[in-house]
Amino acid sequence: MAALSKAFGASLPHNCYEVGHTWHPSCGVAFLQITGGALEESLKIYAPLYLIAAILRKRKLDYYLHKLVPEILQSASFLTANGALYMAFFCILRKILGKFYSWSPGFGAALPASYVAILIERKSRRGLLTIYMANLATETLFRMCVARGIITTIRNGEVLLFCITAAMYMFFFRRKPAKPQGKNHMLKHHLFLKLCKDGLKGFAFSALRFIVGKEEIPTHSYSPEAAYAKVEQKTEKHDEKPRRMNLIALIRKLVDSICKHGPRHRCCKHYEDNCISYCIKGFVRMFSVGYLIQCCLRIPSAFRHLFTQPSRLLSLFYNKENFQLGAFLGSFVSIYKGTSCFLRWVRNLDDELHAIIAGFLAGVSMMFYKSTTISMYLASKLVETMYFKGIETGKVPYFPHADTIIYSISTAICFQAAVMEVQTLRPSYWKFLLRLTKGKFAVMNRKVLDVFGTSASKHFQDFVPRLDPRYTTVTPELPVELS
Repeated sequence: MAALSKAFGASLPHNCYEVGHTWHPSCGVAFLQITGGALEESLKIYAPLYLIAAILRKRKLDYYLHKLVPEILQSASFLTANGALYMAFFCILRKILGKFYSWSPGFGAALPASYVAILIERKSRRGLLTIYMANLATETLFRMCVARGIITTIRNGEVLLFCITAAMYMFFFRRKPAKPQGKNHMLKHHLFLKLCKDGLKGFAFSALRFIVGKEEIPTHSYSPEAAYAKVEQKTEKHDEKPRRMNLIALIRKLVDSICKHGPRHRCCKHYEDNCISYCIKGFVRMFSVGYLIQCCLRIPSAFRHLFTQPSRLLSLFYNKENFQLGAFLGSFVSIYKGTSCFLRWVRNLDDELHAIIAGFLAGVSMMFYKSTTISMYLASKLVETMYFKGIETGKVPYFPHADTIIYSISTAICFQAAVMEVQTLRPSYWKFLLRLTKGKFAVMNRKVLDVFGTSASKHFQDFVPRLDPRYTTVTPELPVELS
């Protein structure tokens, strides 16, 4: 055991009751309590989530009768196992090792627990969970390095990361499927272009098409002749009807005159608008979408206080965050479209490489709505996209079960932070862990873990567990020393 202590570093002689499940001395009872609470919360999370998803996807009756409940139970079992098995391995590791080491209460216990848990979840969801946890773990490691002085933070670093990510995403979005036309064709020699020769696919492509518009896709089948024909038909219909010169008609006439007249480059595919109105319309549309999204997110909390504080309903519409998200999305689209039009005018051609410049400049819009979470998540998805494109082209090896391994390691890193230095963990994930364990994650005895030098009890200074001395190995009054 002495050799083991030297190999693993400093250790604590406390048992799992003194450090982990301080609310009950029995490991079995603590495990059952964590399991029950986690199962209850998991069902509360996944039942409405799957039901809403089924409604939005317009599932048929057969899905509701035969698949909905099993899928809910499977995902709930995965989340329950993640929390419950962590508690089990927490105690098992302590009994095997005989002591606690700096890595064992967090990383050591969470690694096998999360690996077993992810195997319970459906394969179709493992990739999404892996990306989320890898993103969270990367952010946590970054904060750990900053806390130790290893890395110095860059001002507006999340905005810079978003600019780079947006540039690459927009390039993939604009990338046309192409085939090599000869020996010296660029695609044959340029690995980067070869990796992204097929552009984006699936949800990412659909999301960007909704945000930016199909006019920026070089392969879309929107001809100028058809567009002008539609405009002429609309004009003829308006001429046949008796016109009422009310306010709405005047505004519509003004907008139509701005859209029909004005500069538009021959390479621009927004045939119904000129370049100026094209950018303005893009801003207005996505500003409205961002504003409405933020309003919808605030509806549950606003209606919770409907009868007690009716004045809070006004904050639903007049809230700073509503306008910030709207300004972020609106300015992103308008800057991207404006830059693309400008480059078409300057270079007199429509080049997919314009998307890199336009996407980078559009990323500056995150100054209105700074979010490390969004930047890190999109960057993680970009890495995933590049990796799978590399697999498709045979330039990157495929690692079987990589998603389960990455998920396990990422989750273990986050649990290590939750135990040893919760100040480096994303607040939303810490709240999620508290919810999943019914608050029991906050009642660990982190004061005895302070000796490892991570300021484990920094946010728990007022908490002192009431331990039964009959089940303790170290007298609480005595100072804790590393062995």
